[in-house]
Formats: sequence, C-alpha cells, structure tokens
Amino acid sequence: MQPRKQHLLDTALVLFNQQGYHATGIDLILAQSGVSKATLYKHFRSKNELILAALQQRHEQVLLMIRTRVDEAIKTGESGVLAIFDALHEWFNSDTFFGCNFINASAEYTDPQDPIHRFSAEHKQAIVELIRTQLPAADENKAEQIGLLVEGAIVMAHTRGMKQSALMAKEMARYFI
Repeated sequence: MQPRKQHLLDTALVLFNQQGYHATGIDLILAQSGVSKATLYKHFRSKNELILAALQQRHEQVLLMIRTRVDEAIKTGESGVLAIFDALHEWFNSDTFFGCNFINASAEYTDPQDPIHRFSAEHKQAIVELIRTQLPAADENKAEQIGLLVEGAIVMAHTRGMKQSALMAKEMARYFI
C-alpha cells in the first residue's frame, strides 16, 4: 500500500476510535494527517469509502491477532477457542483498546443495508466462523454461543471498564467446550 494512503487510514482509524465515525470530519482527518484533500480523494472517493477501508484494515488486524494466539495455543496443545479470550484480554489491557470499531460503526450506521453496517456484521460473522473452525464438527452450533461470550466481553470491557471480562468469559466458554 502507498505510504500516504496508509497514513490516511491509520490517522482516520485513530480519530474514528477517539471521536466516532460521524463526528470525525474529513477536515480533521486532513489536518491530523497533513495530507491534502486532493490526495485523500485520489485514494478514497468519499468518507464512507475511507471508513470501509479503515474497517477492512482493522478486520485484518483483529483476525491476525486472534489467529496468531490460536495458532500458538494449538502448538502447545491448548484450546484454540480459549486462546481467543487470551487475545481479547491482551487487547483490552493495551493502549489500543477503544472498544470495538465494528460495534461502534454499526451503532452509527444503523440501516442494515448500509455498506458500513453490513461490513461490521460480516466481521462479526467472521469471528464466529473462526471460532467454528476450532470446534469439533458436532459442536458447530456452539460457535454462536461462544461468539456471544466474545461480544459480551468486548462490551463489558468498553462500557464498564471491566478489563478482566475476557478472562471471565473464558471461564464460561470452558463449559461450552
């Protein structure tokens, strides 16, 4: 990816995390990034396209974070499902935790047909599918239940500041697997 485009995405994502999607204007993104309006529109036709690109980047980051932890757990004979909660715990206790970009985006773009809302839902489905790959075929319906624990942990960490919520959810997940 081109350095200017990546810088725009990184800047926009930070600002979306701090201020929300609707509250973050193009002018603020330009001021913070030091990039010209022409450069922004060279890479993104609209603010919504920039939001979708930022969400795509975050989607890839989240999946990589979780898959890395799952792979490490499997190599040591531990549960890949439970490792997901360890990844969440690390994230909740990092300087980069501002809640879930996808929950926040879907809350601001409430129309289920809106591309931003749809992408957010697809991200959440991808997490459930990742969970499903860590369960025996006979337990596939448990993926949704464990996904619910993942989402609950994220919301509790963000809204109530419960930084241990992933570990609490991990203990609950043990009963499902």
